[in-house]
Amino acid sequence: MSLWHSPRALNVMANALFALVLLATLAAALLWISQRPVFTVRAVEVEAVAGTALRHVDTQRVVRLVRRVVHGNFFSIGLDSIRAEVETLPWVRRAQVRKLWPDRIVIGLEEHRAAALWETGRLLNDRGELFDGELDRAEVDGVLPQLGGPLGAEREVLERYQAIARLIEPIGRSPVSVTLSPRRAWRAQLDDGTVLQLGRENDERTERKPHLDRIAEWVSAYPMVLDQLHRRAEVVDLRYPNGFAIRSLARLEEEAATERREP
Repeated sequence: MSLWHSPRALNVMANALFALVLLATLAAALLWISQRPVFTVRAVEVEAVAGTALRHVDTQRVVRLVRRVVHGNFFSIGLDSIRAEVETLPWVRRAQVRKLWPDRIVIGLEEHRAAALWETGRLLNDRGELFDGELDRAEVDGVLPQLGGPLGAEREVLERYQAIARLIEPIGRSPVSVTLSPRRAWRAQLDDGTVLQLGRENDERTERKPHLDRIAEWVSAYPMVLDQLHRRAEVVDLRYPNGFAIRSLARLEEEAATERREP
């Protein structure tokens, strides 16, 4: 029996053709509806992500950027491309982009929180990440400490700065700079000008205590040293296995010059 003589087969075919026509009609209708002006993006809103605040991001700049890069309407715009563009702006650490029916885009921003000024002139956030931003905005709450070290050591140097700050807080001092040399030698300067010469953390030539232990010992001895010197120490050399030495800045500069000349 041929297909054309089977009522059941003809009925199935007719239903299938009807379904295809219906789907094509619905697709065409949806396409037509999606292209109506009512779905043109008309508003861009910028807000801080939950639990954060926006202090330094230029929100109007964000809005202008989004309006410039948005192509299409509510249905066709690419959220990932908008997010990538917004995250290139100064002070923006992370962006969340979502659509709000029927014609709005909402940008949620997490802002960098400046923790220090890196030696290259860039800012360092509280996660140890470098970013670009205006120094005057970064220092609105006070002067930032200056940190430095090899590429990739940013988080390590920040954590060492924070640890030193906690240790010396009882004597009323705070670090204004902490640096790690290419040869892995540490150095810190305090807000009264005192330099803490720490050297390498692990030096096979001497059996040294960890840096933080040596700093803690110096902090314990600080009142006695201050009383005996009747002035602050210019340089506290903590590179000894047991104890520390008080030295002059001139001597320190001579040693630094010698080290730079060594191959």
